[in-house]
Amino acid sequence: MHDIALASIYFFAIALLYSTVGHAGASGYLAAMALLSFSPAVMKPTALALNIIVALVTAIRFAKAGYFSWRLFWPFALASVPMAYLGGGMQVDATVYKILVGIALVFAALNLILRTRVAAEAPEGPAYPGIGASLAVGAGLGFLSGLTGVGGGIFLSPVLIILQWAGLRRTAAVAAAFILLNSISGLAGYLQKGGAFPDHLAFWSVAVVVGGYIGSTLGATKFNSPVLRVLLGVMLVLAGVKMVVI
Repeated sequence: MHDIALASIYFFAIALLYSTVGHAGASGYLAAMALLSFSPAVMKPTALALNIIVALVTAIRFAKAGYFSWRLFWPFALASVPMAYLGGGMQVDATVYKILVGIALVFAALNLILRTRVAAEAPEGPAYPGIGASLAVGAGLGFLSGLTGVGGGIFLSPVLIILQWAGLRRTAAVAAAFILLNSISGLAGYLQKGGAFPDHLAFWSVAVVVGGYIGSTLGATKFNSPVLRVLLGVMLVLAGVKMVVI
């Protein structure tokens, strides 16, 4: 029960911090569970389920603030959802899974640190990408998100920012909706292959709802602390390295 309660505290803080930038926190939940030595059988469905909850709260909050762009979002979503379902239904060796998640966590850390450097420079009005490019990117990210239990926003956000397809808050709005759809699809694929929800999920869900609401409200109204994102990035790097080498 000590680990269950400690996980709830971690999940609350992660949901709060991640939702400020339009993410649902899957990579952070995975990091926390890795540090607590949870098994992969618990990690994947928990990360996907909590992702769905926080992404829904975050997507609604940013959309109400007027930052969501349907034109930017739909090509990525169209290609990613079926690929997330496919990835979610795949069973991989535990060692391979840990390496994949470790890489995803390090990538998430780099993304968070990157955002602190470009937040003041990126335009809020997107220069829309071509449909073909959006479909290709969406398919690749969808498969990876379903396979690892990460909602895909940690991969989509840097693409949108680096290529100047969206600014910080519009990226947050699109990423939240992208994460929501991919997490639903990935979890459906996992359950269809015989997976099950872990115990204590309802308890953890309350923690992330509260954290997600607070974080997304702050993120939709003002810029977030670069220092907090860098600190979180450092934690993700440490957890990612732990999963790869241990």
